[in-house]
Amino acid sequence: MQVLISAEHIQARVAELGREIECDYQNRPLTIVGVLTGCLVLLADLIRVVPVPHRVALLQASSYRGTTTTANTLVLNEAFAPDVEGRDVLLLDDILDTGVTLSALHTRMMDRGAHSVRTAVLLRKEGRQVVPFEPDYVGFVIPDAFVVGYGLDFNDDYRHLPHIAIYDQV
Repeated sequence: MQVLISAEHIQARVAELGREIECDYQNRPLTIVGVLTGCLVLLADLIRVVPVPHRVALLQASSYRGTTTTANTLVLNEAFAPDVEGRDVLLLDDILDTGVTLSALHTRMMDRGAHSVRTAVLLRKEGRQVVPFEPDYVGFVIPDAFVVGYGLDFNDDYRHLPHIAIYDQV
């Protein structure tokens, strides 16, 4: 596998994102909602560099199954859905690929009474979007390649890698 983004570069960018989020959410009731499972590593690192008071919640959502690289129908498990009524929500996901998941979750959070909803992604993949949606915070823009590491997986493997790598055996 070819390393696309080093662990050091990721950590530096996550710190920058934390500063941007801090500036935007001073004295506001923030809830960071991570989209499982890919966001876990990013979520853990990001919440430690966002010094404004915030709640953390998780949602399980996916438009991919198994080893597929094509988005299917969104599956959303709201068993642990947070109460976002009147709160500012930051949806956090590992990657913006087709836009299906984040667009639907953005709408869902607004429907649940959020005061505002912004989105943050570690990666924004070029050339794959089928839903017009722009995240508010982007770590890195990457080419249309299948990537693993730092929470991203291939068939539930490689999430543990500290960097982002191109997985060319798909």
